[in-house]
Amino acid sequence: MSSVIATNSKKNKNPKLKTKSSNLYKKEHQVALLFVSAPILGFLIFSVYPFAYSVYASFTDWNGLNRMNFVGLDNFIKLFKDEYFYQTLYNTVFYMIGIPIGLGLALLLAIALSRGLKGTTIFRTIYYIPVISSLAAISIMWAWAYNGDFGLVNQFLGVFGIEGPNWLENTATVKPAIILMAVWKGLGYSMLLYLAAIQSVSKTFYEAAELDGANSFQKFWNITWPMVKPVTFFLVITNIIGGFQIFTEINIMTPTGGPSYSSASIVWYIWQKAFKYYQMGYGSAMSLILFVFIFVVTAVQFYMNRKSDYSLD
Repeated sequence: MSSVIATNSKKNKNPKLKTKSSNLYKKEHQVALLFVSAPILGFLIFSVYPFAYSVYASFTDWNGLNRMNFVGLDNFIKLFKDEYFYQTLYNTVFYMIGIPIGLGLALLLAIALSRGLKGTTIFRTIYYIPVISSLAAISIMWAWAYNGDFGLVNQFLGVFGIEGPNWLENTATVKPAIILMAVWKGLGYSMLLYLAAIQSVSKTFYEAAELDGANSFQKFWNITWPMVKPVTFFLVITNIIGGFQIFTEINIMTPTGGPSYSSASIVWYIWQKAFKYYQMGYGSAMSLILFVFIFVVTAVQFYMNRKSDYSLD
């Protein structure tokens, strides 16, 4: 009986139907490849090719216009003897102080806004306005506010009898001034991510903690903080990568790199060498070193993150 059913099933197979389905399957794959090819080509053309080109340029004395002349490791030898490279790299790392400050303030704001108080929507909008505002416009506004003669910051300090310095022309105050502006600019973005993470935590965790007699700090440390750790990791990584690429604020607020290069960032220095003094090969060498530095820092962060446990015990 089973053999008869098997022979009948073989006879019922339609070769034309099978051919149509296979052709349809091929067409679907072709259309899918067509859609996928666009971002892949864009990535290859606008990311991979420029990166490979800059790697090769780092071993030449190219000025961006003339023919490339291979010079080997001369640019890297010159780079490690360049005191301004170390100065700008130090300034860039110094700006990272603003990352834990900004994340701490954003977490406190998110906790406050998660209480369900009146006006929460208005405050969220106010805090997020700097995020969507033009960075160039904000930099101009803060440069005006930091002016030593008529800036709003010194006018505010004058109310309390404090004579403020010329913030952007003082080696001791220019970096803290830029850090304050950067923290203010990114506060709303971090706050919204933290707020979303806090609101996604089930209330049953807090109710169970209250039944066990936990206070506010214990509920934060054992419930809220473990649940927002993934958001913290994401913000730390993105802020570090963005911090190493800080440029617009420096170029607008301190176009000469500040007094004694005290505010110049590594990306600003690369731009100066490559596009102002036409030392494209030297600028490419610094860009390659910066890429390696960012890659190593990011890899360390991911390695440390693997050891973290985001679950609640």
